[in-house]
Amino acid sequence: MPLITAERRRTLRADVTASLVVFLVALPLCVGVAVASGVPAELGLITGIVGGLVTGLLPGSSLQVSGPAAGLTVLVFTAVSEYGLPALGVIVLGAGLIQVVLGALRLGRWFRAISLAVVQGMLAGIGLVLIAGQLYALADAKAPGGGLADLAGLPRLVLATLTSQHALLALAVGVGTARLIAVWPRISGRAGVVPGALVAVGAATALTALLDLPISRVEVQGLLHAIQPPGLSDAARLADVGLAATVVAFALIASAESLFSANAVDRLHSGRRTDYDKELMAQGAGNTVCGLLGSLPMTAVIVRSSANVRAGARTKLSRVLHGVWLLLFVALLPQALSYVPTAALAGVLIHAGWKLIPVREIRPLWRDHRGEAVVLIVTAAAIVTTNMFEGVLIGLLLAVVKTAWAMSHVHISVSDSGAGAVRVRLTGNATFLRLPRILDTLEALPQRHVELDLSGVRHLDHACMTALQGWADERNAHISQPAAGAGTLGGPESGGAARGAPGGPEAAGAVRGAPGGPEAAGAVRGAPGGPEAAGAAGSAGGPARSPAAPRPKGPPA
Repeated sequence: MPLITAERRRTLRADVTASLVVFLVALPLCVGVAVASGVPAELGLITGIVGGLVTGLLPGSSLQVSGPAAGLTVLVFTAVSEYGLPALGVIVLGAGLIQVVLGALRLGRWFRAISLAVVQGMLAGIGLVLIAGQLYALADAKAPGGGLADLAGLPRLVLATLTSQHALLALAVGVGTARLIAVWPRISGRAGVVPGALVAVGAATALTALLDLPISRVEVQGLLHAIQPPGLSDAARLADVGLAATVVAFALIASAESLFSANAVDRLHSGRRTDYDKELMAQGAGNTVCGLLGSLPMTAVIVRSSANVRAGARTKLSRVLHGVWLLLFVALLPQALSYVPTAALAGVLIHAGWKLIPVREIRPLWRDHRGEAVVLIVTAAAIVTTNMFEGVLIGLLLAVVKTAWAMSHVHISVSDSGAGAVRVRLTGNATFLRLPRILDTLEALPQRHVELDLSGVRHLDHACMTALQGWADERNAHISQPAAGAGTLGGPESGGAARGAPGGPEAAGAVRGAPGGPEAAGAVRGAPGGPEAAGAAGSAGGPARSPAAPRPKGPPA
């Protein structure tokens, strides 16, 4: 029997091919993210290697690929600017340990409960800040540093670029790089397996070298020189509240981005689904190693992951091998990076930043779910005007407020033809927050028979239930039951007997106008336990009463 079956050979061939594709996708992104983050280019490659060799070997998601991501560029740049490069290792190490703990506590799945509008707004804000910062690198200029500062300085950047031949040359290289990446899928044909970013950066590098263009290139310091493991003095800085908050922000944002990426990757293939808790622990283990090496944080990267799936990867071997190829490149060809123009990398990141902004989704979202669109836009704007951590907090708080408003929103429609019964219909969620408005509307009705329709009510809390019962008793009104599961109307002494069941006005909890004699018990049809069962059918019930016991008029006590 052969050691390697034909099926295993096919799987191995597919994984090796996919790993080469992912390596070619990851190489320019690792370098570009590092440069945009304000750290040596080698640190981006180290994170890519750890993402392949450490996170890639661990269980969680078999086809998802991890490494430095554009989504954390803004956060890293801010942290390095504020606390210095030596503190980066401590921040990433702390974030990794938090991720491991969250995964061990089986909290990974709860990241899926984060509002999608907040996540999209976060990515849109990151994309806007990333683009604003890289526009300076596109012209070989230094960014002021910060979302608003970068935006405010754009007019001066335009004037400076138009009056500088050096800046115009760099701009041409960067714009050409971004444009080639954008059109590559349409012109590549069979060569489409080669990533557009690699083709564009390679073309820009070759053109710059051939024409000997006087523009900035990537600075290469050497791998050993770039690695700066954190020391004890750096660890002591965790007592700084601001730095500790940054650690938490790194952990939560990296986790959310990784697990949302995992969800997206699962839709691309029919294989084994992601175990979110194990994937969170794998991401934490990778970030812990990155922290010990003083390199960039990692997340799962949808660009590499989707390239891995589309290239035909079948097992986790493809992502492990992509880490091997990155390691070989760093060991054998690190000086090749010194020929890459920084404007070309800026073009790569501007394209990546644009892809983070959900341009096509905003219009239909505004049309169909305006509240979600507002959360998305406000979150993005908050990140641009403040910082990543505060912007995401603002987005989360706004999402909670929007949800609370939606949960308490009720619509009241009154139909009065001038003769006969006045018909009132409530739809939505009737809670104590809307009770004043509901009662004001009901008490303003003319003194005629009222039919109150609650069939469109999704949720009826105890406060509204009790108030409506009292109002109905006073006005001798007919109330229809709310939707199933919304709550059941009944007197506080009826033990769950409900209006709307057969019985007359004298029955405990009976609905006025419903069929049945005045002595009929007001039990809910289908409720277990009969009219004596306390709390039957989900109403606010008190102690059980005799079915025939009359209920006193007036509002319930």
